[in-house]
Amino acid sequence: MKKTLALLALAAAAITTAAPAAAQFAKPEDAIKYRQSSFFVLGQHFSRIGAMANGKVPFDAKAAQENAELVAILAKLPAAGFGPGTDKGADTKAKPEVWTEQAKFKEHADKLLTETTKLAAAAKTGDVAQLKAAFGPAAQTCKACHDAFKNK
Repeated sequence: MKKTLALLALAAAAITTAAPAAAQFAKPEDAIKYRQSSFFVLGQHFSRIGAMANGKVPFDAKAAQENAELVAILAKLPAAGFGPGTDKGADTKAKPEVWTEQAKFKEHADKLLTETTKLAAAAKTGDVAQLKAAFGPAAQTCKACHDAFKNK
């Protein structure tokens, strides 16, 4: 119960802070650090699900659900760190296409939100087969965006 309340509190905080976050950055470097940190934490939780989906660690339905719920919430955060002027100011692996092809970039971001929501729903079932089925498309969404918009 405490973990559920903590997840709900995190979700509420993420939702209420994600939209105005871009206006809160004093410098482009702050926005870059924000988005990089958001992606790092997102990746950590996504990797935990991936390890279960790929059979590298035993399936734990509760852990899968908790991590998938966090992934769905965390997927909303990085977009705020891609505002105007955040293509420079700190080390970044973001390609210029993030800013020159904004509609395409937004499509990728929206797809991430869709697929991570599906992943959270699949994890909620407690069925490893459903988790695996949802993990693949979510992982492919990450890969497609990285291929198009992230320097190696």
